[in-house]
Amino acid sequence: MALQHIDDFLLNLQVNNYSGETIYNYERDLTVFDNFLDGSKINFDKLTKQDILQFKAYLTSVDRKTLAKKERGKKLSAYSLNRILSSIRSYFKYLIEMDYSAPLPPDAIKMTKTIKKKAQVAELEQLTKLIESPTNFEKNKKVALRNRAILEVLFATGMRISELTHLKLEQIDKQGRIFILGKGKKERFAYLTPRALKYLQEYLQDRNDVSPFVFIPYRGLNAGNKKEKKISTNYIQERIKKYREILDINVPTSAHSLRHGFATYLAESGANPVAIQVLLGHESLNTTTKYVHTSDRYAQRTHKKFHPLK
Repeated sequence: MALQHIDDFLLNLQVNNYSGETIYNYERDLTVFDNFLDGSKINFDKLTKQDILQFKAYLTSVDRKTLAKKERGKKLSAYSLNRILSSIRSYFKYLIEMDYSAPLPPDAIKMTKTIKKKAQVAELEQLTKLIESPTNFEKNKKVALRNRAILEVLFATGMRISELTHLKLEQIDKQGRIFILGKGKKERFAYLTPRALKYLQEYLQDRNDVSPFVFIPYRGLNAGNKKEKKISTNYIQERIKKYREILDINVPTSAHSLRHGFATYLAESGANPVAIQVLLGHESLNTTTKYVHTSDRYAQRTHKKFHPLK
């Protein structure tokens, strides 16, 4: 391995309360960088800015190899590229803080320019039909009840999909208030609507299982892991994609779109951005305000209501 002190770096993340998923992402990104150095015969101690430029070019090439040594076939997005570069920056900062040798200062690793796309969210009527899809399209009653409850909870609370898949029964009280330990170990409450609570209760009454997780799979189970089983994010995303195709919704829609829609339609109804920030668990209000201004209809109503020369 060309990179040094990787295990120490990852341990440092762990003791500083980074999530397991975040630590895994750092490790994966640094492995990509290490493989590039190894394949290019570049000595880490003699790394130059030109080498970093070559690495960025490598990441954006369609014939680069994945960690499984297979060709990607498509260009890496600017977002993903910057995530990898940010991981390397953090690694370099750690080396400097620990008085280890770093070949370049962290600021020498420049992020690539990204195109800011206007966030899109499906019309409320379309989202409503999507949420109701399991009842209409799933033939298995148990699956229909579970998937309907999943989509109702996502849209009612604005939860992240990772928060939903890890959700445990003990986190929900009788009033439909959910305690969440979110991104960055940030604590907050999410709130079920009466409608979402109704569908969640129907699903839980039908469920007969010992798992502490709220949403569980019904296939591929064995007796040894019943207490640890939970639904996967890939399954939820796949079903949402399927429902979207059946309904012919042309706006890209995913589990995150339900979180996005939650914030957008709260904002359209006049909700305070600070309250939306709290509900979403955002660290910065700047992250939240993009939802407030994302709707053309909201902008149109604002223009009509407040323009001085009506």
